[in-house]
Amino acid sequence: MDGFGIVAGILFIIFVVFAIKTIKVVPQQHAMVVERLGKYHATLAPGLNIVIPFIDRIAYKHVLKEIPLDVPPQICITRDNTQLQVDGILYFQVTDPMRASYGSSNFILAITQLAQTTLRSVIGKLELDKTFEERDYINHAIVNAIDESAANWGVKVLRYEIKDLTPPKEILHAMQAQITAEREKRALIAASEGRKQEQINIATGQREAAIQRSEGDKQAAINNAQGEAAAVLALAEATASAIRQVASAIQAPGGIDAVNLKVAERYVEAFGNLAKTNNSIIIPANLSDVGGLIASAMSIIKHGKPTPSA
Repeated sequence: MDGFGIVAGILFIIFVVFAIKTIKVVPQQHAMVVERLGKYHATLAPGLNIVIPFIDRIAYKHVLKEIPLDVPPQICITRDNTQLQVDGILYFQVTDPMRASYGSSNFILAITQLAQTTLRSVIGKLELDKTFEERDYINHAIVNAIDESAANWGVKVLRYEIKDLTPPKEILHAMQAQITAEREKRALIAASEGRKQEQINIATGQREAAIQRSEGDKQAAINNAQGEAAAVLALAEATASAIRQVASAIQAPGGIDAVNLKVAERYVEAFGNLAKTNNSIIIPANLSDVGGLIASAMSIIKHGKPTPSA
């Protein structure tokens, strides 16, 4: 009875070991590579899988998730012979577990070394200033170069990102001085542009003011001329009206007599003032014939020319 129990215990242990060796549970986003008698046999998918104990063995295990790989910092030489320390990170994913197992003895090391050599090659084609501007170009160039080789290793390179670009301290100081000089240059240009605009504004204002003054003087001259013309016209019209009224009065009954009397009065008054205003006195030849003079004046008024004297 004791011997039977020992045998049963041994058989139970063998059964448990056999079950453990036979049943393989693969987690999600993982893969296991099975070798049968030392040769690749199959790739176990996630879930429950059955293998033959002592004939099949799990040779490799792979994670199918996206894996970030920190690429060690390295010194690169730019096109203009400047040292530049570059630090980056690489993202990849195992897409073919069989190739990842047998395509390279260490695909992670291979990817890391290829990323470093490709990075040195890409940086060597660029000048120092361009390396800071062309990060996207550097990232895409490294991914395209690595992805072609990584396909033989069952790996898909998703992207590469530069974490840091560190030039030497001397270059940093020179770059800082250049940035400071550029900012001072922009400030001086902005100040000169402001002064230029100020002068333009002043000149424009003075020109517009001069135009406005000239327009005002022009309008004032026009107004003065129009006023003087209106005054002359009004005076002429008033004079013409007065002449017409005088002519009408002369044509009226008794008008000629009134004119004779007025002319005689003016004659006598003017003759009387000659001695008061001048040292020389002009005496008419027919001074005694005042009536003849008046008759001559009246003849001019009536007919426009003097009547011949007797």
